[in-house]
Amino acid sequence: MDPFLEFHQQQTRRQFFGNVGLRAGNIALASMLGAEFARAAATSAVHVPLAGMPHFAPKAKRIIYLHMNGAPSQLDLWDHKPQLQPYFDKDLPDSIRNGQRITGMTSGQARLPVAPSMFKFARHGRCGRFVSELLPHTAKIVDEIAVIKSVHTSAINHDPACTFVMTGSEVPGKPSIGSWLSYGLGSESNDLPSFVVFTPSFPATGNAQALFTRMWSSGFLPTKYSGVALRGQGDPVLYVKNPPGVDPSDRRAMLDALNRLNTINHDRVGDPEIQTRIAQYEMAFRMQTSVPELTDLSKESKATLEMYGADVHRSGSFTHSAILARRLIERGTRVVQILHRGWDQHSGLPKNIAAQVKDTEQACAALVMDLKQRGLLQDTLVVWGGEFGRTVYSQGTLTKDNYGRDHHPRNFTMWLAGGGVKGGVEHGETDDFSYNIVKDPVHINDLNATILHLMGIDHRKFSFKFQGLDQRLTGVEEHHPVKAVLA
Repeated sequence: MDPFLEFHQQQTRRQFFGNVGLRAGNIALASMLGAEFARAAATSAVHVPLAGMPHFAPKAKRIIYLHMNGAPSQLDLWDHKPQLQPYFDKDLPDSIRNGQRITGMTSGQARLPVAPSMFKFARHGRCGRFVSELLPHTAKIVDEIAVIKSVHTSAINHDPACTFVMTGSEVPGKPSIGSWLSYGLGSESNDLPSFVVFTPSFPATGNAQALFTRMWSSGFLPTKYSGVALRGQGDPVLYVKNPPGVDPSDRRAMLDALNRLNTINHDRVGDPEIQTRIAQYEMAFRMQTSVPELTDLSKESKATLEMYGADVHRSGSFTHSAILARRLIERGTRVVQILHRGWDQHSGLPKNIAAQVKDTEQACAALVMDLKQRGLLQDTLVVWGGEFGRTVYSQGTLTKDNYGRDHHPRNFTMWLAGGGVKGGVEHGETDDFSYNIVKDPVHINDLNATILHLMGIDHRKFSFKFQGLDQRLTGVEEHHPVKAVLA
């Protein structure tokens, strides 16, 4: 049922003309009361949580989700397999693959030659975590992070896998995790969106997969819970600035009149998207002053800027996005998501993964350290990962210093840090080929249940009625928070 459509189908000619007159009168009234509405809007909460939320005291009040789109190779970054060296260029044993499906990109190869990582690993931190030489900055924060080496998914191609990791389902149309959190918990900020998304630039050598808006969409939730994407070039948000000749007071009066009309219409029709329009108009007005202040790094210390790296002032870079993520959560934004493309390395992996890491790794580590220095890490959750892993066998030509890796959904590595996470732990184990999980598997929706738990939400009690079902981020199957990574 569409309440807006049904209302107009049942409206008489007399009602239509009567309402037109009513609207004109209210425009004049709202203009006169503009100042009063402005004061009321300034004192009322913009992003209100659901009644009864959170379910229990949260360990994390906010989240920064760092998504490496395209799937980083766990074998070259986290899953140390020194015993693979003698297997170089030997066929992957049938007993390891066990007839499992592989993509069409390698299923036609005559062989599946094993490609051990060419990168060196060393132990770091008090926890003694093995970390690749590609991650020198992350190696410094291993005692702050929980590494999960046994994450798995059922999707073997990028689009469904990204949809799965961000929405809990391979089927498009579901809300993203950021939208669920925005819907349930609201936000402490009245001047910025509760859910903000960055899609920064990436190295030219990166094999870019498309980023679909469903990764930050509200799905069947009201559209006001969709992520607001901040652009890296030009105006951070299009059409937020007033056009030439329009004074802010004129904009305020116009919005107050428009909001009054929308409120009257919502009272008559009941369409929830009218409330969304009211909220979006109001947030756009507030962002005219809050966004310029957000993006002004002039008051950041030299030490902080140097910690993030040389690209910190380059608008649209991952590094610039990372420091803005910290500034957003400082100002009350609930969810910040950074999606970095280019990690799909079917060939030339050593060169290409090094470029991707150089573009992101220092800023990821700096973000964690920056949050800790400011006392924010204890109640800010940071999540890092991709949509699946990479194969131990090479796609295409294999040499000692060059190889490619295909998609591998059976196991991959993600890490968490901050609010409620037990730092320095490693969870899950894979076999000698990093091909199958041999201990403590973690499904994508177990990870999502863990994130919700840290944010004070029982995933089993957090649902939205749609198409006759109580829809949940974690779906209908049994899933549980990963207790081993909880402090």
